Amino acid sequence: MLVFYFRILNIYKTAFFIKSSEKIAFGGGCHWCTEAVFQALKGVHNVEQGFIASTAPHHAFSEGVIVHYKPEVISLKQLLEVHLHTHKSTSNHSFRTKYRSAMYYFEKEQESAFAKALLVLQPQFAKPIITKALPMVTFTLNEESFLEYYKRNPEAPFCQRYIDPKLEKLQKQYTSWVKE
Repeated sequence: MLVFYFRILNIYKTAFFIKSSEKIAFGGGCHWCTEAVFQALKGVHNVEQGFIASTAPHHAFSEGVIVHYKPEVISLKQLLEVHLHTHKSTSNHSFRTKYRSAMYYFEKEQESAFAKALLVLQPQFAKPIITKALPMVTFTLNEESFLEYYKRNPEAPFCQRYIDPKLEKLQKQYTSWVKE
């Protein structure tokens, strides 16, 4: 009887007290950088780092992350804004196959939210944003040794050269969105 009571209590807690969580995926720069950026944000409770594939012609795997977040703490528009400002979202450089600039949606509503947010955010950039909204098709988690790369290796030259400046930008530009 006691086991039954605890099961009912867990169902009740899940249904009424645990706040909702959503997920969205992003690609743009190195997934180590992208992972560290999103891990630094309030409302983000998990970042899965690996490789993402979408539909043709974007079906080749590209580095990316899946961001699990609480929309009552940080909005999809805020996440998109951070993403656009922390990678070269207006540059169609030669590494775009490996570092595709994209927001990968899990639900169709996320695609329309992306389109609306882009209209609002585009004036913040001198050049057109090339970031695409693509359907999430496949995700492969990176090897264990590369997960949470910045947290494990903050003194590594790569982290100091590429990740630290992005985190400093976050701290300056989006102070209220960054975890303490």
